[in-house]
Amino acid sequence: MNAVPPVRAYLSLGSNMEPERHLRAALDALAAAFGPLQVSPAYRTPARGFAGPDFLNLAVALDTNLSAQALRDWLHALESRLGRDRSAPRLSSHTLDADLVLYGEQVPGDDGGLHLPRDDLSAPYVLKPLVDIAPDARDPRSGRTLTALWAEHPERDRPLPAVTLRG
Repeated sequence: MNAVPPVRAYLSLGSNMEPERHLRAALDALAAAFGPLQVSPAYRTPARGFAGPDFLNLAVALDTNLSAQALRDWLHALESRLGRDRSAPRLSSHTLDADLVLYGEQVPGDDGGLHLPRDDLSAPYVLKPLVDIAPDARDPRSGRTLTALWAEHPERDRPLPAVTLRG
């Protein structure tokens, strides 16, 4: 059984292929499946590690009874429904990149390929949107709040342009 007591999960969503359309579709699907969401502003960030269009990135908080593994699998299915080519290189353009970043205060470790918290929690395009919706949430490894992590981040003073999603 994949059901667990309700857990607050934090996701990072990004897209650089028709990003407004794909992010809006992802948010609609998440709300239909999980109910009310907390959603950060979307931020425009350059592609990292490859030449490509800018990404729009945002964070989502939701409550779920799915296990961390089942939620990750649900997110992978959502990516596929929205046209994600899972055979494409990791560092490439995507219709949707939907990652489970934090799952409550739990540190499941590296179980079945699910590593929590995700290592890219420290990336500005992941951390800043999470701070917007969950400033007091904690990195379960260090015990530090996301706000404290952002306050010490080397890119905290670099502009991160917010974008309003239309539709």
